[in-house]
Amino acid sequence: MSRPVIVAAVEGPTDEAVAARLIEHAGGRMRGAYGKKGKDHLRQKIAGYNAAAHHAPWLVLVDLDHAEDCAPALCAAWLTKPAPYLCFRVAVHEVEAWLLADCDTLAGYLGVPVKHMPTHPERLPDPKGDLVALARHSRRKDIRTDMVPRAGSGRRVGPAYAGRIIDYATTAWRPDIAARSAESLRRALSCLQRLVAVGTEVHPR
Repeated sequence: MSRPVIVAAVEGPTDEAVAARLIEHAGGRMRGAYGKKGKDHLRQKIAGYNAAAHHAPWLVLVDLDHAEDCAPALCAAWLTKPAPYLCFRVAVHEVEAWLLADCDTLAGYLGVPVKHMPTHPERLPDPKGDLVALARHSRRKDIRTDMVPRAGSGRRVGPAYAGRIIDYATTAWRPDIAARSAESLRRALSCLQRLVAVGTEVHPR
């Protein structure tokens, strides 16, 4: 039996990789990703995505950042009546927290001691910054070069940060393990598994 198709809408390329891995892990397959122009663009388009989710399964994934006090508040501010086939999920506070939650695998990928990994990644106000800080102490020069911004560049991340995150999320990250330490991820997986369960009854357009 073929895997149910789920369409995604995300903030950017790294979120696309995370969404694809989540959908795959839940038993579905992703058919393209819309958005990829930032959070404000997703908010402008959310009504259209919700309308499409009356007919086919959709995942809309956004970071909480500091836009609202909590994920439910953001969801309520963006959308009052979710469609039956919409999985609208919020990463607390960024998808990087979900990656950090698989501490053993990420420590190995980055080349840092696992004892340096955060134990409560969803409590971090800036998971991306913490991930870059970990990379800065990597024993691997290629990780430091790719993920850590050069001095004086004025950038938050290194030149190949996105590529490294995409590679890790696609090849090494274990969503089921990470969900044990990230409640918003656990809820996202549960939502996607429900979509997959009904996916055979839906015929995406």
